[in-house]
Amino acid sequence: MKAFVLAAGLGTRLRPLTDHLPKPLIPVLNIPSLFYTLFLLKQAGIREIICNIHHHAEAIQNFVKASNLPDMDISFSEEPVILGTGGGLKKCEKLLGADEFLLVNSDIITDIDFGALIRHHQESGRGGTLTLYETPKAAAIGSVGIEEGLVKDFRNQRYTGLVSSFIYTGTAVLSPEIFRFMKAEFSGIVDTGFTGLIDNGGLSYYQHKGLWMDIGTMQSFWQANINSASVITDLGDQMNLAIGTRPHAISPEAVISPDAEIFCSVIGKGCYIGPKSIIRNSVLLSGAEVKSGSTIINAVVDHYSTIVMEEPEHKRKN
Repeated sequence: MKAFVLAAGLGTRLRPLTDHLPKPLIPVLNIPSLFYTLFLLKQAGIREIICNIHHHAEAIQNFVKASNLPDMDISFSEEPVILGTGGGLKKCEKLLGADEFLLVNSDIITDIDFGALIRHHQESGRGGTLTLYETPKAAAIGSVGIEEGLVKDFRNQRYTGLVSSFIYTGTAVLSPEIFRFMKAEFSGIVDTGFTGLIDNGGLSYYQHKGLWMDIGTMQSFWQANINSASVITDLGDQMNLAIGTRPHAISPEAVISPDAEIFCSVIGKGCYIGPKSIIRNSVLLSGAEVKSGSTIINAVVDHYSTIVMEEPEHKRKN
């Protein structure tokens, strides 16, 4: 089975970080987010992968090729004009061929068992199976309408009145049947492919109960690095076995003054932390510099900017 990885997004909600770095290479615990997806694909035995790319396309290609990931055949579908989740997939119809394939977003951190997902899909007999995740935030994120074991709606866009506590994880197994309903132009996969499958044979779903997080916003990116660090590092041994790298909070290639104070933070490759500086609950991307005596708290820092995160409301003092 082949996999199609959506990696062409502009990452507007992660600006200004994505002004200089493509979203798939934004690191979580010093590992590019794209590589968490590649790790799961390799673990599931999926070696042939197609990534669509647009924003900073050359940077993504160069980084992946330089990483020399073992036993993985990764090709790229470059979009000079961005085509969206629907048009980008439709463009690769011939590359994906006549067999079922796995669709995955590149900006999620998860431990979805792709093997179990594929088996569930094959048993369903449907044209597609979406992976859903239950969360109390479903109403805010966008709930999926389900009924009798099938997906029927998204955000009530089809006016079914169906709501749930489930969201779409950005992961699915799809048959080539989906291409009948898609457009070779800018479009969304929900409005074209998923809707087409719902109306023509039905769209199944598989519930994931483990780790899942979206790092598409600055807040969720910061929280993944800071609040979920221990959960993500638990994937380290499996990742190292599959792709030869593991999540880590402090890069061995960072220069840190002995008297700097670092607490619950992520320090990237090539960072410089000056004497008597204090870093707390912060993420420093590769090449960031902290001058002597500086204090950085609840922030995301790259070589060009510092973004201070708002403290969650439940932690604020009245």
